[in-house]
Amino acid sequence: MSLNARQEVMLEKLRQHGEVEVDHLAKALGVTTQTVRRDLGELCDQGLALRVHGGAKPAPSTRIRAYEERQLNNMHAKGLVAREAARLIPNGASVAVNIGTTTEQVAEALRLHKDLMVFSNNMNIISILRGARLRSLTVIGGEVRMSDGAVIGEGAVASINQYKVDFAVIGASSLDADGAVLDFDPREVAVAKAIVSNARQRILVADVSKFQNAAPFRICHIADLDHVILNARPPDAFIEAARQGNTNLIITETAHADTK
Repeated sequence: MSLNARQEVMLEKLRQHGEVEVDHLAKALGVTTQTVRRDLGELCDQGLALRVHGGAKPAPSTRIRAYEERQLNNMHAKGLVAREAARLIPNGASVAVNIGTTTEQVAEALRLHKDLMVFSNNMNIISILRGARLRSLTVIGGEVRMSDGAVIGEGAVASINQYKVDFAVIGASSLDADGAVLDFDPREVAVAKAIVSNARQRILVADVSKFQNAAPFRICHIADLDHVILNARPPDAFIEAARQGNTNLIITETAHADTK
């Protein structure tokens, strides 16, 4: 069922405030409380909201569940990639880390490092590293996306632009064989671009399933990165793009095999 204009406004208020009241909505929209209740009822029937006394609150986000499911996907491969990334980062370095399930694994791999200065727009990473032996831990300021704990928007970009770090560690939702590094949310992409542009060494961590995704917004090209760490061999065209861009391509499947 398509939503009417009032229901779109109601959804936006739910996103902004977390809970809405029938009386306040009726005054804001210039309609009767009966109309508001009917509209909210339809939103609840579609699974977009939950009824509470006198109003409604957001329904449990399917996007949150989807993110939690992604955290569990390819855990072994992500762990191998993360450990390779951690090996590139020495004790005492400054590191900026963006949102992503693989970058969260990098944070886990950095827990035993000493005296790191860590900056992140990923609230999950802040939680992971809060008890680690760090020199400092800084949240990149901005709007928190409730579905996955990402801090995004202009405030986050302005925040990271205040710093110059030794290492950027970024993940991405999509990789193209031509070397493009991509994502779905332009606000998230803006923060990732700022992290990359304010780092001396730039590391991308990903698993090769990202070549199956087609995202529309460009973060950077492989030539803009110093290291790309993947769990398995990527398409030949991507390998060639890395060679032409003088980017160090690390394939953990191969690296692990070499140690046996």
